[in-house]
Amino acid sequence: MTGYKMPKGFLWGGAVAAHQLEGAWDVDGKGPSVADVMTVGSAERPREITDTVEAGKNYPNHDAIDFYHHYKEDIKLMAEMGFKAFRTSIAWTRIFPKGDELEPNEAGLKFYDDLFDECHKYGIEPVVTLSHFELPLHIVHEYGGFTSRKAIDFFVRFAQVCFKRYKNKIKYWMTFNEIDNQSSFNNDFLMATNSGILFKDGMTDEDKEAAMYQAAHYEFVASALAVKEGHKINPNFQIGTMINYSPVRPLTPSSDDVLLADAFEQRRDFFSDVQVFGEYPKAVGAYIRRKGFRPDITEEDKIVLKEGTVDYVGFSYYQSTTVSSEKVKADELSDLAKAVAVNPTLKRSDWGWEIDPEGLRISLNHLTDRYHLPLFIVENGLGAYDKVEADGSIHDDYRIDYLRSHIAEMEKAVEFDGVDLMGYLPWGPIDLVSAGTGQMDKRYGFIYVDKNDAGEGTLKRSKKDSFNWYKKVIESNGQDLD
Repeated sequence: MTGYKMPKGFLWGGAVAAHQLEGAWDVDGKGPSVADVMTVGSAERPREITDTVEAGKNYPNHDAIDFYHHYKEDIKLMAEMGFKAFRTSIAWTRIFPKGDELEPNEAGLKFYDDLFDECHKYGIEPVVTLSHFELPLHIVHEYGGFTSRKAIDFFVRFAQVCFKRYKNKIKYWMTFNEIDNQSSFNNDFLMATNSGILFKDGMTDEDKEAAMYQAAHYEFVASALAVKEGHKINPNFQIGTMINYSPVRPLTPSSDDVLLADAFEQRRDFFSDVQVFGEYPKAVGAYIRRKGFRPDITEEDKIVLKEGTVDYVGFSYYQSTTVSSEKVKADELSDLAKAVAVNPTLKRSDWGWEIDPEGLRISLNHLTDRYHLPLFIVENGLGAYDKVEADGSIHDDYRIDYLRSHIAEMEKAVEFDGVDLMGYLPWGPIDLVSAGTGQMDKRYGFIYVDKNDAGEGTLKRSKKDSFNWYKKVIESNGQDLD
């Protein structure tokens, strides 16, 4: 299949998060994060979030794939594929073990020095997320996560330390990963990982929603302050938002469904609206007032939001979203997850995620029209079961087909629609722990890691068929998709 060459300097590569592959969860002074108290789950069974690490439970992030000790081997494999960029995160608790200390942990800082140096050795540009579902557990328990204004100062201190330490090693940054996931506020996993909120028994939906809006505001302020500080430290920094984007469509052409789709987008997209435009959109402001939520928003906050807008929009794309007013009416919409309906025209993955390549082109156009900023695809991929053949080979044509179809639509958006796209970093170039389910058997990688959901395996790395296919895509700058 012939594709279109991407512009010169296009950043091909892949994306991971520290807690999903590093392991070494308590090594060299690292403290526990919220990811370290999440057990293994499955497509049918959600992960359990425990207050502390409990004996006898399987916490897959503790060891993950031990990237902490294998990073040189893994970066070399990514360089063999021709990576131009590698997205990862800096685990907050490697730098500040409790999150609220005044002085950072030097051993943690040195690990990332070494990792970034290894990337540059091969000409790979690191792309760094500051907070990727890795809030310090101490901040969660002691302060209530981002429901406390104090969390702003803790995050900004962390950001400043990272910006100063790596000011000559990192150009591309993002503040909070998939910050808009909180729009589904009844999901304990999303709330714990995004904002560090652990809801208490007896809380109503309105209590939860109010807490979400307050936490989101403090994150907006923290992000804006970090952007301002980053640009002072190095004016060449490119600091973006990062959202989980999914174009929304009505299940039917009825006005009720169209209104619901509009309301859904307004309520979800406001997270990136605030970070791009520096102010709350009118529809969400009116909704907050109508619901009687009174988040702590000061006049100083409003100035900070205006002064700390982002340079680009990074986003993940996995699937589109279809909504039905049979589930909830537009004016009654609160928890967005309750509006989602099954799209009968789309196939689904083994984990129930709808597969919609054209949705990526739609996303690129929607985001371009809305924000008029450069875009960066920093996650896209297919979680699937892989089989290792007797000879050690792994034939993952299904993964190649998924990525090929999505890359083709991405290239059309650039070639035909004029989208300003910085790069394409598909999720999980090496197998890692799934954030949503805690599984290893839900695999995304071009590189197979010998480990299963029970934590068994040698950690041996091996190439799947998709490894050489993606290498060819990068070599041709997107032109050869066969």
